[in-house]
Amino acid sequence: MTTDTREIGWTRDEMARRVAIDIPNGAYVNLGIGIPELVARFVPQGRTLVYHTENGLLGMGPSPEKDRADPELINAGKRHVTALPGAAYFHHADSFAMIRGGHIDLSVLGAMQVACNGDLANWSTGEPDAIPAVGGAMDLVAGVKSVYVITQHCTKNNEPKLVERCTYPLTGRSVVNRIYTELAVIDVTPAGFALVELCPGVDLEYVRSRTGAPLLAR
Repeated sequence: MTTDTREIGWTRDEMARRVAIDIPNGAYVNLGIGIPELVARFVPQGRTLVYHTENGLLGMGPSPEKDRADPELINAGKRHVTALPGAAYFHHADSFAMIRGGHIDLSVLGAMQVACNGDLANWSTGEPDAIPAVGGAMDLVAGVKSVYVITQHCTKNNEPKLVERCTYPLTGRSVVNRIYTELAVIDVTPAGFALVELCPGVDLEYVRSRTGAPLLAR
C-alpha cells in the first residue's frame, strides 16, 4: 500500500453529487450520517428524489444556513435540515416500518470498512471504549432494496477501507452494491470489487495501491 498522502480526487460535495446522479427518478432514499448527508443538496435536473431520515421525515432537504435553522427540524444525526414542499412527519416507529417493510428503495451510508463480498462495517471499531451507536444501520441494510456507500478511500492513517475481509463488527453481510470514494466509483460483484469510473486525473494503479483487495478493471 502506498504512503502517498497527496490531496487528489473528488471533494465531498463532488462525491455526493456523483451519488445523486445514479439515483433513479422517483426513488425513496435514506441518507446516513456524515458524508451521506451531503447528498440531500443534489437532485439532478428533471428528477424527483425523496430523501428519508429514520427519525421521522420524508421529503428532507439540505441543511439550511445557520441563521435560518429550525431547532426542532433535525435528521437522525442531529443535524439541522429543511423540509421540502409536500414533506411528511411521522413517529420513528412508522419510519422503521417503512424501512423494514421494504418501502425505501436505496440507502446511502458511510463506512469504516467494506469487504469485496459486500460486507459492511460502519458502526463500531469493536474497541472496548467504542461508542455502541449502531442506530438504524442494521435495519437499513436489511430492509432497503439497494445500498450505496460513500466514504473516503482510506482512513486518516492511510489504511484501506476497501478490504478483503472486514475486521470490525459487521453491520450486514453481502449488502453493499456500489461504493463512491474521492478516487473512484466501484461496484461489488460476485468476482469482487470492479471499477465503474475513475475520478478525472486519477489512474487505476493509484486506486489499486490504496485498495486492500483486488480491483477489477471493466
